[in-house]
Amino acid sequence: MTALRIAPAVADAFPGTLIAVVTATGLRGDRPWPATGAAMENLERQLADGTWQPADESDPRIEAWHTAYRSFGTNPRRIRPSVDALGRRLAKRGALPRINPAVDSYNTVSVRHGLPAGAFDLDHVTGDIEIRYADGGETFIPLGEEATVEHARPGEVVYTDTTGVLTRHWNHRDAHRTRVTEASTHVAFVLETLHAVRDGHLLRTAADDLRTLLRPHCEKSTVRHLGPAHHDAGV
Repeated sequence: MTALRIAPAVADAFPGTLIAVVTATGLRGDRPWPATGAAMENLERQLADGTWQPADESDPRIEAWHTAYRSFGTNPRRIRPSVDALGRRLAKRGALPRINPAVDSYNTVSVRHGLPAGAFDLDHVTGDIEIRYADGGETFIPLGEEATVEHARPGEVVYTDTTGVLTRHWNHRDAHRTRVTEASTHVAFVLETLHAVRDGHLLRTAADDLRTLLRPHCEKSTVRHLGPAHHDAGV
């Protein structure tokens, strides 16, 4: 079993961190997921009629990530946290991107609850996954850019496995190698907050919402939490 852990230095620097890890096995992403499509359309309809809007950088949930990014030397208005970038895109275009059912599901849950979300195809992860400060020697191949090799900046918070970086700037961008596709069958989804006391209930609701979308299309799903009391979990 793959382990996902938070390095002690990151846990100490961000003591309010709480991460829900939803693991799906036997995932079937090669066919339509009607409930996911309906959820996306519902959000877009609410945006269009003015009854809902995505959280922006004035919202405490997004502001917390901007503060965190600045603390490890990343400009959050140039390199935005994933939920901030997704919400801005939705507000501008009026529609969420359509990628594949699994990705569409976590994007919808992310923007609905104002929490960063991502996922890793566990069949392409090597060893364990760790959230830690980069030392600067790790390699990263950005999603959709197989010919590009980047190196994480020293001190930047990253998700890594034993091969390289899985996400840069904590949750800004995913790696190509562990991207979730229609063919992915064993996937770990992550939902994150930096304020467990304030937003822990939102995180748990978001994880439940994601599992509701996943449940008809997988053999099994589980949820575990990483936080101040538990720095690692099996996925």
